[in-house]
Amino acid sequence: MNNSQILKLIFNHDQRLAELAPTEIDSNTSDANSVLADFMRPDPTYSRLYFTASDLENETFGINTLTEYTSFLDALEKGLQSENFSTKTAPFDDLDSAINAIEFGEVVVIQNNDNFTPNISDLHRSNPEFKTALKKSLENGLVIIYKDEAPNGFNLHLFSKKNIYQSLFYPLQKLLPDAFRFFSINGKKFKTERHFYFETWTLDRPPHGFEEVFVESVL
Repeated sequence: MNNSQILKLIFNHDQRLAELAPTEIDSNTSDANSVLADFMRPDPTYSRLYFTASDLENETFGINTLTEYTSFLDALEKGLQSENFSTKTAPFDDLDSAINAIEFGEVVVIQNNDNFTPNISDLHRSNPEFKTALKKSLENGLVIIYKDEAPNGFNLHLFSKKNIYQSLFYPLQKLLPDAFRFFSINGKKFKTERHFYFETWTLDRPPHGFEEVFVESVL
């Protein structure tokens, strides 16, 4: 077992798409009318999964600091069930190449919907309206992965309309116990930056909602 390397998956499910990028109609609706409108119409949601890691022995932080980083990406690919990973410059048939091709704040698009093709540059965080582009992409069933800067590399931030947590959980679990220690963290329990680096000060007694995953763990 690799006790010095920690994989953290921070999840937030059932996030309201309407709150990701409110429309002008939403923002101008009175409180009373808004309550009625929310009741009368479907309330689409999306999920966010944040992947980060730490190497406690070397005191480095970022998903790429994992010794088994390649195995981690292979597990993600298996869970995503796709061979189409697009960036603003080119499509790739593997996630590793796509991530290497982008900068911080840029995205990899998992395209499983031939009826909708986004302008990928619109999704980049450098675009002031990126949330609107992200909302539209999620509404059309795309999975979007952002490359976020970390102290010693980068982390991965995944957005999906469909809750694909379970599809990713089991391939990652299969890497245990040798690859790393794996913690699944409820984002609603996440309060401070100190919580983000909990493994540096309370690894043996993690905060409530920070669950370690073992070989025998079940959902």
